[in-house]
Amino acid sequence: MHFPTVALIGRHQDTGLDAPLRALAHMLTQAGRAVLIEADTARNTGLGEYPIATLDEIGKQAALAIVMGGDGTMLGAARYLAPFGVPLVGVNHGRLGFITDVPLQDAQNALARVLEGNFVAEDRMLLQGSIWRGDKEMYSASALNDVVLNRAGRGGMIEVRVELDGVFMYTLRADGLIVATPTGSTAYALSANGPILHPGIAAMLLVPVAPQTLSNRPIALPVTSELSMTVTAMGRVESGASCHFDMQTWSDLQPGDRIVVRRAPHTIRFLHPEGYSFFTTLRRKLHWNLMPQGTETPE
Repeated sequence: MHFPTVALIGRHQDTGLDAPLRALAHMLTQAGRAVLIEADTARNTGLGEYPIATLDEIGKQAALAIVMGGDGTMLGAARYLAPFGVPLVGVNHGRLGFITDVPLQDAQNALARVLEGNFVAEDRMLLQGSIWRGDKEMYSASALNDVVLNRAGRGGMIEVRVELDGVFMYTLRADGLIVATPTGSTAYALSANGPILHPGIAAMLLVPVAPQTLSNRPIALPVTSELSMTVTAMGRVESGASCHFDMQTWSDLQPGDRIVVRRAPHTIRFLHPEGYSFFTTLRRKLHWNLMPQGTETPE
């Protein structure tokens, strides 16, 4: 049997999430699977009729986790569960849904196919970032999408010295700097005019945000390298700067602080229903190949 124990994780802030989650849990039990409901999800949706588990317990017990929500919910679950090796399926209950790619209305049929073994597996890299003040590590976190250094408040530009494996690249004056994975190339990096990277490409993407010099362009870097960004100056010191690891924030950056980013030691596995295509997702989400009605290319 594929995936004998399945965990359900939902964006518990959403109203109306209890009904589709309960229907999905019923379908799974009917298919002979043991169901776990993530603790915050259970508390906020009232799904108390199934066993409740923390994310740590899900990591140790579940063979599959189904995440219902938006990409942000998927990011949080992926960061936590990646070290456990638990694969994820994303059901879109949000807006954009680049990585929660199963439409809500198709969830039961799609997941039934996954339970039968009809799925496409895809491993995605994560980043590991840390903030250093001298020889002291101040903060450390992983990120599936990106590590973002940016100015805080209405202060002027920040100045950053960028090095790769100890070799000087450039000094940048900008509103910020994004270090993105291929997964994150369709997130904030895309809005900052960065390129889209296919998930199969092993690279880190470095994208300046509103640079003072227009010749500062995005660049793809090898994931075997270590990237170092040192804050050398801030436009207004009282405004400060911050660093974001997906949705996790360190907001007390000071001149001289150094942000080190490298590839994380673990990956996260996404499962998609058979027939999934990264390019189909791009066409749908970015509205590529829009054609007069009735002339669309069949999927």
